[in-house]
Amino acid sequence: MCRLLGVVSAGPISIADAVGSDVLRDFVALTKIHGDGWGLAGVDGLGDRPHVRVSANSAVDDGDFVSATHDVRSTASVLHLRWATSGLAVEPQNSHPFLADGIAMAHNGSIKPMGPLSEFLESDSLAALRGTTDSERYFAIIRQHRRTAPNLAEAVRRAVAELRGRYPEASLNALLLGEDQLIVVHAHARSRLPDEDLAEIGATDLPVEHLEDYFSLRMARLGDVVAIGSTGFGDLPWEPLPQESVIAFSLRDASQTHLPLDPP
Repeated sequence: MCRLLGVVSAGPISIADAVGSDVLRDFVALTKIHGDGWGLAGVDGLGDRPHVRVSANSAVDDGDFVSATHDVRSTASVLHLRWATSGLAVEPQNSHPFLADGIAMAHNGSIKPMGPLSEFLESDSLAALRGTTDSERYFAIIRQHRRTAPNLAEAVRRAVAELRGRYPEASLNALLLGEDQLIVVHAHARSRLPDEDLAEIGATDLPVEHLEDYFSLRMARLGDVVAIGSTGFGDLPWEPLPQESVIAFSLRDASQTHLPLDPP
């Protein structure tokens, strides 16, 4: 599981300047639970491929995290705090966002059991895996669909539909950067946190949203900036995102494309 923060702007801007230092501080406070690594993907301008910085360290008191969120200016960014699924190593190659084929992706959820995920993957996709997470395999399935889909958003929709058949209760929430778009997957209708995770959150001083609505994503419009965020942080004018959908935000003209998903 994780916390996600995405930003789309009319011009290059840091995460800190886009959402404000207080909101970023609220986000970092979530490392009380989500302290198993962090990562930032960014796109400098139109036509550019994403660049990614990841770490297996907690974002708290990490100088690299401070530099990444305050000094790196991008037209679109995806920031991720990791809460490692039990049994998966805390190491850089398991930190999100993942980067391949000109696309970056961060996932919020746990796809279990993980073994059958490999059945969806072709041999070249399996050989390209760097880490051991379900999330990286989900990303590889999206990239397989991109080979035949007319655009990235449709590739994402097809991958989600394929996985839904085998994993109807998994959260497939994700943020992707690539092809001059920020793409949001809001797909968690039947997802629930395990009892042990609920107990860990309940024993920690975190906002009650983490218990009531952990998997939801929402949007805030801040002048010429659009922010996408997980629940549980930030005093922003949040609006709900369409349920069970793939939403593509264009970096070219700020337009949105909404692809509904079939119910799980």
